[in-house]
Amino acid sequence: MMRTYLVVLIAVCLAAQQPDVIRFEASASLVVVNVTVKDKAGKPVPTLRKEDFRVLEDGKPQTLTVFEFQSLSSEKLPELAIPKFDRQAEIEAIESPRPSFSDRRALALFFDFAGMPPADQIRAQEAAIKFLSTQLTAADLVGLYTFSNTLKTVVDFTDDRERLIRAIQSFRATDLADDPASNANSEDPEAANAELAADEAEFNVFNTDRRLGALEDLVDQLAKIPEKKAVIYFASGVSKTGVENQSQLQSTVNAAVKANVSFYPIDTRGLQVASGLDSSASGPRGSSVFSGKFQSQARDQFNDQQETLHTLAADTGGKALLDSNDLTLGMVDAQKAVESYYTLAYYSANTAKDGRYRKIKVELPATMKYALDYRSGYFADKVWSKLDGGEREKQLADALALGNPATDLPLAVELLYFRQGRGRQMVPLAIKIPGSKIPLAKKGSTELDFIAQVKDSHGRIIQSLRDGIKLKLGDNANQLSQRSLLYDAVLALAPGDYSLKALVRENQTGAMGTFEARFRVPGDPAAPEAAVSSLVLGAQRELLSAAVGSAEKNKKIAASNPLVFNGTKLIPSVTHVFRRSQTLHAFAEVYQAGSAAGTLAVYQGKKKIYESGPLRAVAVPNREGVVTLSATLPLRNVPPGEYICQLNIVDAVGGRFAFRRTALVVSAP
Repeated sequence: MMRTYLVVLIAVCLAAQQPDVIRFEASASLVVVNVTVKDKAGKPVPTLRKEDFRVLEDGKPQTLTVFEFQSLSSEKLPELAIPKFDRQAEIEAIESPRPSFSDRRALALFFDFAGMPPADQIRAQEAAIKFLSTQLTAADLVGLYTFSNTLKTVVDFTDDRERLIRAIQSFRATDLADDPASNANSEDPEAANAELAADEAEFNVFNTDRRLGALEDLVDQLAKIPEKKAVIYFASGVSKTGVENQSQLQSTVNAAVKANVSFYPIDTRGLQVASGLDSSASGPRGSSVFSGKFQSQARDQFNDQQETLHTLAADTGGKALLDSNDLTLGMVDAQKAVESYYTLAYYSANTAKDGRYRKIKVELPATMKYALDYRSGYFADKVWSKLDGGEREKQLADALALGNPATDLPLAVELLYFRQGRGRQMVPLAIKIPGSKIPLAKKGSTELDFIAQVKDSHGRIIQSLRDGIKLKLGDNANQLSQRSLLYDAVLALAPGDYSLKALVRENQTGAMGTFEARFRVPGDPAAPEAAVSSLVLGAQRELLSAAVGSAEKNKKIAASNPLVFNGTKLIPSVTHVFRRSQTLHAFAEVYQAGSAAGTLAVYQGKKKIYESGPLRAVAVPNREGVVTLSATLPLRNVPPGEYICQLNIVDAVGGRFAFRRTALVVSAP
């Protein structure tokens, strides 16, 4: 039976709407279901009555209180001459009431400029302008949204094509690409979020959560519109960084389904030439291009970047446009998909605020042989204040099992791997929470609940974590907004494939955060590069006596953590974001080492900006053949930007060379 070791530390880290719409917002228990009904020829059926429909929730009939037919025209407007744009002139902000959405098609154009190269930005803008000038119908209402650091409503829903085109023309491609280092200190109010605390900025660099969170924020805005909505999402793929939070993706999808929103992602990179053969970039060196290994890896990476786009579309009833140079096709797909439909609404007979999934079924008389398309269910709301102690405990257990993850608390998670013997790995798990998201009582205190499960590839629970932490900061409570909370657990796992689901709940307001990811624990080293642990980056060492909570406190357990040495622990950064005023600490273990030595190097692109002198290997007591390599690097002379930190290891006796590398961001002090 495998044991779980826990050490918990606090570480210092850095509409106005039309009357019919108001009626839909009257109660959270009002459920809106948009139903498309088509005949055998695939054409919408406009002649049905309220009495023809029967709606069931979890098998129980519901009473319809709203019934409307949305008749959407497909007749194109005359082609519009694209207006000339004077870049020196400012775009005039026109305040106008939001139009009625009855018998209108709502299309939201969302430009995700975070990580989108200028060439892709220009391609997306040109495609959007072409669509607006040549493809719109009389039924279309278009809203324009952008995201670089924050979600911005550029133009609310309108049928004014010239206004929309002028707004898109005003985008400056060279200014919109997301640069974590520069944007964090921008003097431009549009490029910085005043509500973004210093510690939260770290969470927005090496994960996709902020982009998916922006989509969810947009969905929340669109939820006030009961009619169908289509979000046309322009993005240059969604890059991944290793351990990704699948909870944010699922939360965004669930919110979209509940709000009757479908995503239509468009990969703005278009059809790509195989990497290494494109004359616009230098090709790979060596023989890998001829063996096909380089091409295979490049293609796998490209497909991985498109996976999230495909998931957003498939799980919300939309369609992704991938590998196409004609980006307008994706917009036309979204336009054609929103055809005439019926809007049904009812007050759910189930008033429980339990957050559970409820199935919806819509039926017509058996004599009507029509095809129906509608959402299959929704997750009910949850009310924290109405739960007693037993119900709150049950909520945690249910949150691990239900498919509706809470994302009120943003979480960043890092998994590290250290070999502890044949067929056994110690896996330190670090969960980081921005302190600015933790509300405190008057005396500067609160309680946090941590619960997690690790399952194997067959879905069996291998290990479970459960911990409750009382947080008391006293006079230092006002500093919490500039701190992060770090929860540590050490798992003992055999090599193999696993899934992790972790949940954190703050018990002052009931706010919860969920993190889900799949990961692989490496096996016994069969190659030189496998004989090295994870490369750990941190900015400080913390005394174990500073821990505010611990499931098991004794020297034996503390000694099992590879990051613990002489009563102190290296605090992993998790987000790999450091200030120039800090000192970088790097650490790794080397296994089966005869005589290991190494150097620490930092690269920006292909340029090496730093390399340490030789690092001395230190033998680990009671662990034969295991040595550690560590290095420190003051960052005061490193300019803000994105880097790669690489540890090079040379075993002179064994004649082996290996390296470990990880991403690194340096921000201004």
